[in-house]
Amino acid sequence: MGKLKEAYFDLKFLLNRGYRKKLALEFVCNHYMLPLQYRHFLARCVFSDYWINEVREKISSCEEKILGIDGFNILITVESLMEGTAIRCEDGIVRDLKYQGKYKINEKTEKAIEVMLLAIKELNPRKTIILYGRSNPKSAEIKIATQKKLKEIKIKGKVRLVKSPDFELKKFEYVSTGDVGIIRSVPYLVNIFSHISRILNKNPIDFKEMLDILDERLK
Repeated sequence: MGKLKEAYFDLKFLLNRGYRKKLALEFVCNHYMLPLQYRHFLARCVFSDYWINEVREKISSCEEKILGIDGFNILITVESLMEGTAIRCEDGIVRDLKYQGKYKINEKTEKAIEVMLLAIKELNPRKTIILYGRSNPKSAEIKIATQKKLKEIKIKGKVRLVKSPDFELKKFEYVSTGDVGIIRSVPYLVNIFSHISRILNKNPIDFKEMLDILDERLK
């Protein structure tokens, strides 16, 4: 067993004992002198058993409900699935490991928007509200492209540019996102990622599989 797995077991123990994730992560990663890539992996993917059960209890369908979509968060994850780099984390939610910050328009953007909307259509909400952060570069272009595709696919909903998508999404009952802060604050989480994976015919990498891969690289 290499350093990363030892760090994982230590972090898991501390989280299950109720330690704050930020402090536990810093302590464990400093102890094992882990590079930034591996710290990011643990931060994104490892959770307490309590949190894992909480997320499971929140998973719900949104048929005939109003669904809030964390636009850029979902687009980044769609692109990670397209690239084969998305991870199914311990809480069952698919997340990217890009650590890229703000979303940037690229050659995959149009396809990512289409896949996101096709997945939303399969979820069959009564209405969909897609929120993008207006401070993100070229967010207005993304909004226009999403609105156009929304009409083409015939989904009832709207696209909004907002100052803080996180703040706005916490007001919804049903939300699709990979953001922990939002998940913690809403009653129901709609797992759009299983639909996205099926549409793309690409599965995310399982957490334990990636843990084995990265642990081997550190040896």
